[in-house]
Amino acid sequence: MTAHEETDGVRRRASLEVLRAEAADELSTVAWERLRSGEDPWEFMQELPSVDELVVLTLRAELIHADNDRRPNRDVDYRMLRQIALAYPPLSTAVWRLLDGEPTRRRTA
Repeated sequence: MTAHEETDGVRRRASLEVLRAEAADELSTVAWERLRSGEDPWEFMQELPSVDELVVLTLRAELIHADNDRRPNRDVDYRMLRQIALAYPPLSTAVWRLLDGEPTRRRTA
């Protein structure tokens, strides 16, 4: 693994554009399935993470998996999310939003 592929402990498996495209596809699939099951989009769309939040959560899950699936404590979780923000600076806003503990219901009608 080259230095370019790993930044501060976060292995860069793909470009940010690819990660965002994958996350957007996943979110559209989730929304479509919930619509097909009869759920009201006004109720569930606020519950879904943003594309960038989903990318951060996916990268976090990969870090947890790489650490033998050990559930991180609060300090380790903070360091993981901070590593993601350092490796992918455009995701910093999403990382801080997740660190603040704000639910994805932040959008209101």
